[in-house]
Amino acid sequence: MNDDPRDSDREFRDFVSAQMESLRLLAYLTCGDWQLAEDAVCSALARMYPKWRRVDRPGHYARRAVLRAAIDEVRRPWWRREESLSHAMPETAQSDRTHAVDDRLQLDAALQRIPVRLRAVLVLRYIEGFTVSETADALGCPEGTVKNYTSRGLDAMRRVLGTDVFGTGEGSHVTAPARPAAGG
Repeated sequence: MNDDPRDSDREFRDFVSAQMESLRLLAYLTCGDWQLAEDAVCSALARMYPKWRRVDRPGHYARRAVLRAAIDEVRRPWWRREESLSHAMPETAQSDRTHAVDDRLQLDAALQRIPVRLRAVLVLRYIEGFTVSETADALGCPEGTVKNYTSRGLDAMRRVLGTDVFGTGEGSHVTAPARPAAGG
């Protein structure tokens, strides 16, 4: 990174522009709410900004910070959450006739029915494409815990969906979204 604060600010803005959508998707898949996901990403990036010049792997650092912020948003007691005005309007379901969209909606709903730590592991492993060691590093836990949570998470998803979820065996039909190109 450059020592000139203006260059550093420009690099940070470029990083945010390039990574915002993938970070929002990661947060959304972890917490299940677009507004909470946006809050998680913004708070993680706000905490990252003062450290920007010292961060060696900004993409990795940002994903880890967003993941933790999204988990915190889910765990935050309901009385401490801000209520968005968009919650006052009921959402109308718009059916999409494509199989892939239906499968993704089914997968999303099923992900929201399992515990947040298991969900975080599954999102990182199967949607973000992380290895066991990368997932352990992102969550700050041992690799054995990641393997255990992966197994328990897949079992929970199988119970919810009644099928093999992420294509790890026979009977799989739900496809995860493609992983965006790595930007950092």
